[in-house]
Amino acid sequence: MPPAREQQLLVKAARLYYEEGRSQHQIAEILDVSRSSVSRMLTAARERGIVEIRINDPAGRDLDLEGELVDRFGLRDCRVAESPAGDQPLPRVGDLGARWLLENLHSGQRVGVSWGRTVQAVVRHIPEDSALDVEVLPLVGGLSAVDSAISGEELVRDLAGRLGGRFQRLHAPALLTSKKGRDVLLAEPSIGHTLEQARHVHVAVVGIGSFGVGSSAALVRALELARAEQTQFENKHPVGDFCARFFDAKGKPVPGPVDDRVLSVTLADLAGIPLVAGVAAGIEKTRGTLGALRTGVLDVLICDRALARALLDEAAN
Repeated sequence: MPPAREQQLLVKAARLYYEEGRSQHQIAEILDVSRSSVSRMLTAARERGIVEIRINDPAGRDLDLEGELVDRFGLRDCRVAESPAGDQPLPRVGDLGARWLLENLHSGQRVGVSWGRTVQAVVRHIPEDSALDVEVLPLVGGLSAVDSAISGEELVRDLAGRLGGRFQRLHAPALLTSKKGRDVLLAEPSIGHTLEQARHVHVAVVGIGSFGVGSSAALVRALELARAEQTQFENKHPVGDFCARFFDAKGKPVPGPVDDRVLSVTLADLAGIPLVAGVAAGIEKTRGTLGALRTGVLDVLICDRALARALLDEAAN
C-alpha cells in the first residue's frame, strides 16, 4: 500500500482535474510540482482505482461488435444498437440508422430508399426540423399489395418532408403479375427516367429482407406464383432480398419468376451506388443479412446486438 501522504496527493490531483476541471498546468502550480508529475499522478490514480472512468454512450452502440463486423465483412462502417433483454430492437436500430444518415448525407446530394419496417423506423427517427437541400428517390415501386404504410412511395415522401428536401415518385407497383407487364411499365419514359435517376443516387438506405420472414414472405405471397414457379424459385435457395431482388447464401442474385416481375433497381445497380447502408433488426434476419453481406452491395451495416453476434457466429461456422 502506498504511503498515506502519497495517496492523499493522488486524490487531491484527481479531484482538481476531474471534479473541478483544472488544467494539468494549473494543478502543477497548486501542488508545486512539474506538469509531467501531474500527468503521472493522474495515471497512477486510475491504475490504483482512485479514479474510475465510466463512459455512457447516449447513442447506445456496441463499439466492439461494430469493429468485429467491419473487420470480418470488409465494411466501411457499422452501427450496432445495444438492445437490453426484453427490449424491441427495431426502434434502436431505427435511431442509429437516422443518426448515420444525418451524419453522411449532405446538401446537394440524392438519397435513395427502399421499403420495409426497418427503413420506416429509420425515417421516423429523422427530426422533422432537418434542413438539407437533398432529393429523395425510390429504389423500388409502390408495394401497396403488401403494406401501404411501409411502401417505398410513402417512405420517400415522409423522408423528404423530414429532411426539408424534394422527392420523386415512381408511378408504378413493385410487383407485377408477369414479366411482360413489368417490361411494358419499364418502357414508360417517366418510370424509366425515375429508375435511371435512382441508379445514380449518392447514398442509399435499404432494408434487408430474410426469405420466409415478415415483409419478405409477404411480397412472395403477393406475387401468387403458380406451384411450378414457386418450386423453381425455392430450388434456387433464396435467403434474403434488397428491394424485392432476392439473393442466395453466397450473395448471388436469384433469377427466375420473382425477379422477372419486380420493378426496382437491381443488385448490380445497388452495387454501383457510392454509399449503401443496409438496415436490419432481429435475430430472425440472420440468414438474409449474412447473404446480404456477401452480395458486395453493402458498405455499411446497421443492426442490433443479437443479430450482430449471430452473424459473427454463423460466419465462423
